[in-house]
Order: sequence, then C-alpha cells, then structure tokens
Amino acid sequence: MSDESRAAFFDGTAEHYDDDTFHVSVAEALVEPLPSGPELVLDVATGTGFAAYAALQLKPARVLAVDLSPAMVARAEAKAAAQDPDGRIEWRVGPAVPMPAEDHSADVVLCASSLHFLGAVAFADWLRVLKPGGRLAFSVVSGARFKPSGPFAEFVPGDLSFPLDEAGAAALAKDFVDVSAQTFTVDAGNRVRSVFLVHATAP
Repeated sequence: MSDESRAAFFDGTAEHYDDDTFHVSVAEALVEPLPSGPELVLDVATGTGFAAYAALQLKPARVLAVDLSPAMVARAEAKAAAQDPDGRIEWRVGPAVPMPAEDHSADVVLCASSLHFLGAVAFADWLRVLKPGGRLAFSVVSGARFKPSGPFAEFVPGDLSFPLDEAGAAALAKDFVDVSAQTFTVDAGNRVRSVFLVHATAP
C-alpha cells in the first residue's frame, strides 16, 4: 500500500481523533517515568501530537514529531500556541519509519498508539536513532483484544505479532536492555480499554 493511500486514510480520521481521550492518557503514562532534560525527543507517528505535548513535561531542548498524515499534523500544530508557547516541537509531515533523524542523535523515542500501524521494522530504526543509553517508550495493543477487520486491516502490517501478556510485550524490545512492560487500563464506565506500555534502554 502506498504512503499516499495510508496518508489519505489517516487524514479521514483526523477531525475526530482528539475526541478519544484514551490516546492522551496512554501518551502521558508513557512519558511519566522518563528522565527529565533530554536534548532531543522523537515522537514517532505523532498523530495529533499527544505524546509530543506530553514530552514537554520532561523539559527537552527539542522535540521532533513526525506523521504521514498532513491532516493529523495540522491538527497537532494548531494546538501549539496554547501548549507549546516556546516552540520546542518541530512538526513534520512524512513517513515515521525511518525517522528523519541522524544515527544515535536522540535521547528519547516515543511511539504512542501507533506501533500496530508501523510494524516490527520500527525497532531497528529506533535502535539506529537512539544514543547508547537512550530511552524508548511505546505502547502496543493486546493480541487478545485487537482484531482488525475490513478495510482497517489493510493498514496493519503483518510482520508484528501482537502480545498476549506483559512478557510478550517486553519481548518485542528484544534488542534493547532494561526492558519493562505493564498493562495500562482505563475504565470509562461504558468501556474498558487497555494496552501494554513498554519502556526500554538502547544498549
């Protein structure tokens, strides 16, 4: 499937993406345990920018947020005046894998609510861009809950096996060290949703 087709699909979801508050909860939970003061944070497949904005609490020098969808990036950037008055976030439209960053240049890589669209190829790129000792934080859906169907299934790569438990989620980061995984659940009353949060360190 072409990048243009994929971008058009996500453009069509951008208008109401922020209505789903689960995404911002996931992003904030991913960022919360990370160390403060990074020079460069990369937000991979930023969507409407939840993780990029959450990363500002780390007081980074710079955040680079990339997404294939122009409409998603436009909605993210529209929030910058209120949420990023210092202009620390750079917004860029384009493929998030490979990230447009130099080898071993990033202190932190974030990927919130997007790995199931990127596939396993993302991990090699994250190793490439992270400094030794740099931190990776990503969320991943549960294979027990995530059952893509219809046209949506075409946008989910087949090279990634979705984990059934925390051990399986941690195993996705097999080339990293100090890997931990936890289940993150939000009970909205009428719907309970959960994902795995994984934190790891580049060797």
